[in-house]
Parts: sequence; structure tokens; C-alpha cells
Amino acid sequence: MRPVAAHRIEVQVLVDNVLDMLSSVPRFVTREAQQLRRLGMKRTTGGALCCASHGLSLLVTAHGPDGPRTLLFDGGPVDMAMQRNATRLGVDFGAIGAAMLSHGHWDHAGGLPQALAMIQAATPGRRVPLYLHPGMFRERGMRQPDGGVLPMDFIPSPEGWAEMGAEPVVSAEPQLALDGLFYVSGEIPRVTPYERGLPGQVARDAEGAEWEADEALMDERFLAVRLEGKGMVVFSACSHAGVVNVLHAARAAFPEDPIFAVMGGFHLSGENEKIIPETVADIAGFDLPLIIPAHCTGWRAVNALERAQGERVVPAAVGKLFTLEGGG
Repeated sequence: MRPVAAHRIEVQVLVDNVLDMLSSVPRFVTREAQQLRRLGMKRTTGGALCCASHGLSLLVTAHGPDGPRTLLFDGGPVDMAMQRNATRLGVDFGAIGAAMLSHGHWDHAGGLPQALAMIQAATPGRRVPLYLHPGMFRERGMRQPDGGVLPMDFIPSPEGWAEMGAEPVVSAEPQLALDGLFYVSGEIPRVTPYERGLPGQVARDAEGAEWEADEALMDERFLAVRLEGKGMVVFSACSHAGVVNVLHAARAAFPEDPIFAVMGGFHLSGENEKIIPETVADIAGFDLPLIIPAHCTGWRAVNALERAQGERVVPAAVGKLFTLEGGG
């Protein structure tokens, strides 16, 4: 199941954990302030700028044989961040043809209802496909040091998403979307011995039921786009499966194509800081031209990646626009 090649990919970071208006960037990255000025900002003020928030949302536009197609990859944690940032960055919600929720966590799902509302406002009555995994609807929580559980926010049911204007596509199988330009992965096989999911996560099927261990997070999936002449661009929102496992799965899915870039949260913070050395070493084995850490990667892992990979590492931040051109 090989995607149609795009000759250009644009990735707009709508929501991320960090802002960075000052650091130097390579030529294929446009910083937030440059975009805001292009969109009419006449004076720098706090009210004119985007906001950081714990979560991730990427607007991915693939330019293929029949023109551009745009998919919203996750929605960040909350309506406020989605509305504020997308409005300031001039997002054309009428151009969004589909959306995907990478896995069942609030910091990726919480802003999606606002995005769907803005799509409906731009194109009343139009339903957009929303790619969902059937395992993401259980109630989840995190086991606490005292043995108790702190529950997470619920993920709306497929029926709930439909009421918001989505067309739920619920499947654990890989699929192509938007004229074959986007690949929505299936479940990610776990092959490394050290990537073991989200330590301490539990889940249950109903209120009052017993919490069960749920560290593997098998509902997590990645998104991929084929960049003409370069290879696969892989988007992994949180990498609870392990970013190395994600890369192994992408390489197995696309044996004809090299992996050109990986972008997203690599979840090497918190308890997963202990697997930074193995992860950095194994990523090097894929010889990726571009590594774009975001969201939950954590500063220690970003620093370790940069030390190992140098200028191949270009961290994401709210408002950055990545423009990847195809060709030889």
C-alpha cells in the first residue's frame, strides 16, 4: 500500500509544547513571527502571538498530481489553543479534507472538536473523514505513587465525533486517504526490547470497573507521506510505541522507499529518559536526513539527538512552517 508521491509537503505546527521565535532555522523552515508579519501583523504584541500548550497538532498539506490535499493530524489539548493559533496563522479550514487522531489521549484529542466546528463554519454541512482506532475509547488513567489512579479525560465515541461533523473511519488496518497521498498506519509492532510504552498507564471499560495495565497503547498509529525523489516523511504524534519501533514499521511498510524524515513527539521524557541512549543510537542506524522532535520528546532527548545528529535535527515549535520539496 504505497502512497501517491507528493512533490511538496508543507507542515504547519498548530499546537506544540514550546514557542521559539528567536533560534536560527534552516531555509525550509518559516518561523512564527515571519508568518504573522506576512499575514498582517503590524506590531509585536502578546495578543498577536500564538500560544504553547501541552499537546500536538500538525496541519499537513501534500501537493500531489491533482493539487494540494490537507489533513489535520491531531488537535492539541484544548479548544483555546486550536482557535487562537489557527486563527493567527490564517488556517483555511475549508481546505482540510480529513483528520486523524493518532491515539486516545486528551492532549491530542481535546482541540479536535474546535477544529471540526471551524471546518463546519467554513463549509457548512460538509463531513470530513476522521481516522480513529477502535481501541482508543476506553477510559484511561495514570497510576500514582500512592497506588491510586488519576483518570484522563474521555475520548468521544464515534457517535460523538459524528455529532460534531466528522465522518468516523474506525479501523485498526492501514489505509490511504485523500487521493492516496496520505498513509494511515495500522498497529505498530513492538520489536525493540527497551521501548515498552507509557509506564504507569491503566485503563478500564466502565466506571467502577477495575483498572487494568495499559502501557502498550496499541491504538497508536503513525501518518506517512511520500515525498517525490526523497522518501517517506513519517509523523508520530507521541511515539508511545517507541520512535524506533515506528521507524521499523515504516521501513517494513515501504520497502521501496527510504525514510527521509520523522517528525513528532518521541516521548523520551519522564520515566522514558532512561532509554534515550538506546533510542539515539538506533535512530542513527536509519540514516535519516531530517529529524524533527516535538511535543513530549523532552529537552534531554532533543539535546542528545542534536549532539549525535547535528544539523539533521530541527526542533518543532508553535507557528513554524516546514516546507519540504521533492526532487533528486
